[in-house]
Amino acid sequence: MTQNPQPDITAIVTSYFEEKSLPEFYGQLSAALRDLGRPYEIIMINDGSTDRTFDIMKELFEKDPNIYAIVDFFKNSGQLAAMTAGATRARGKAILFIDSDLQLTPKDLPRLVEKYDEGYDLVSGYRVDRRDSPFRVLPSKIANMIMRRVSQTTLSDFGCTFKLYNAKILHAFDLGPFKLFNTASVISRIGRWTEVPVTHFPRPYGRSGWTFRKLWQFNMENIVNLSHKPFQLIGGLCLLLAALVALRIGIDLVFHIKILSTVTNGLILNALAISCLATLGLLCIVGEFTIRGFLLNQRYPAYVERECISRQSNGPCSC
Repeated sequence: MTQNPQPDITAIVTSYFEEKSLPEFYGQLSAALRDLGRPYEIIMINDGSTDRTFDIMKELFEKDPNIYAIVDFFKNSGQLAAMTAGATRARGKAILFIDSDLQLTPKDLPRLVEKYDEGYDLVSGYRVDRRDSPFRVLPSKIANMIMRRVSQTTLSDFGCTFKLYNAKILHAFDLGPFKLFNTASVISRIGRWTEVPVTHFPRPYGRSGWTFRKLWQFNMENIVNLSHKPFQLIGGLCLLLAALVALRIGIDLVFHIKILSTVTNGLILNALAISCLATLGLLCIVGEFTIRGFLLNQRYPAYVERECISRQSNGPCSC
């Protein structure tokens, strides 16, 4: 693979405690990629698992020259961090993301490739019959709703990792430990996309790394990405109210119209409560931006790599 030309497809496999599922998944993925009859490479990311996940990756790396690189994180940093670490090393013209937990099958890959060959820059799988618990499905639906607003698209299943991207799109974002891959932000820059149905299975081993808390945090992250629109809405509403008040004062000077001539204590209390809550909400948003700006200035990496083995150097990566 080191001397071969640029591969057509880079498959990025993210894993978290997948020692039981990884060998079977690798067999399915490598078979599906070979059947395409195109040059390909595989990049595997261990997202801080403390079981034998990375050891299995090493064994597969030794056996299969099509595995271009394997990466091990010091600590679990999340799926988006793992996807970022893979995308920064991808050499393919197209980049495929897929989890190794056996809930998605690489056997559906030809569907994505067929649509990609029609000229789309993104082909996204969507789970027709999702086999997850309601505690996963409900936050996912909320996330999909938010990300549709952020990306200004009608994509139905952002959470399905099984996606095939034009590599130029991802490389344009200059991804890395200080700038993670963000699904909605990337998709918002893509005009030619489509979806294809993919099969979804119950998780056969272990538990998902996407806990309810992480899904909630992910939703809050995307709400912040939308925050310029609420500010625009609030600003427009305030200007409209100011114009109405000015109009009311002008009319009263001519016609002496009385509105709410009797102001009760209850009305004043309600107005004060609404004003305080609105002010508090705005202060929280401003505080969120302030904290994010502070953290960006500190330049804390979102993930740190413990080990990386790549065929580019026939040894450890220069990380």
